[in-house]
Amino acid sequence: MDFMQPVRDFLACATPPEWVSAAVLDVPLLLQDHANCEKKAASTAMNMLFRYNDREELQTELAQLAREELLHYEQVRDLMQKRGIGYRPVSAARYAQGMRQHVRTSEPGHLVDLMIIGAFVEARSCERFAAIAPHLDEDLKRFYTFLLRSEARHFQYYLGLASLYSPEPIEDRVAFFRDVERVLIETPDVEVRFHSGLPPVMAIQPTTEQAACLS
Repeated sequence: MDFMQPVRDFLACATPPEWVSAAVLDVPLLLQDHANCEKKAASTAMNMLFRYNDREELQTELAQLAREELLHYEQVRDLMQKRGIGYRPVSAARYAQGMRQHVRTSEPGHLVDLMIIGAFVEARSCERFAAIAPHLDEDLKRFYTFLLRSEARHFQYYLGLASLYSPEPIEDRVAFFRDVERVLIETPDVEVRFHSGLPPVMAIQPTTEQAACLS
């Protein structure tokens, strides 16, 4: 079985081709935002390790996930350094906040919703690695293809924890966030980020310099 199929089945939609066209025009920005995403993923896992100290399975799963996310962060940073790409501030996409605004405030609903959102973030990241890899140079194509197998497991960690800690079936909440996530991916956005929606029209038109690099 294709190891990516569970990821595709979990998401409500594929990445729009317009996003791919815009993303590959600014690889330095893509790498910087990817590095930030890996740091945020590790930080999110660590925050939950501290907040939910009494959840044994959560401690085990998210400690491992945090280590993997930091390793991926280091790998992206290494790629940036080899390419002479320095750090620059990059604003966050609306994606995470767009999901988190629907999180329930009381427990265990709060924890369950955070786990479900984590599953969608990880699944979308994985799906986008697969979407952009064929359009990148050989080194980056190899790197993103390499990441796919480990990233394809991450959403299942979060989904398993959501099921474990929910007193009721999670299917309705998963379906709710699946639709929220689809809207964020398929509606227009103001910027191009790893988890942004449809790009501004101008973002998919290469500049003269970019066109020269692509030709």
